[in-house]
Amino acid sequence: MTYKAYIDNIYAKTGKTPEDYLKMAKAKGLVNYVDLLKWLRTDCGLGHGHANAVILYIQNPALGKRKIEEDAKRDR
Repeated sequence: MTYKAYIDNIYAKTGKTPEDYLKMAKAKGLVNYVDLLKWLRTDCGLGHGHANAVILYIQNPALGKRKIEEDAKRDR
């Protein structure tokens, strides 16, 4: 499964984009992996793989955006 597919599935399930999760994490002051994983799994209801996809975006938005764009180009 591509990174973009994970992100698309998360949006379909929650109605939230990676940017939404980034803003929420910043508001909560969450930055480290363990805290983000616990929050995303417990409070947001994401599974481990989907939580990891969001964590990548939260910790490195530029990389997350690039991966989404690269996957979108491959899907064409």
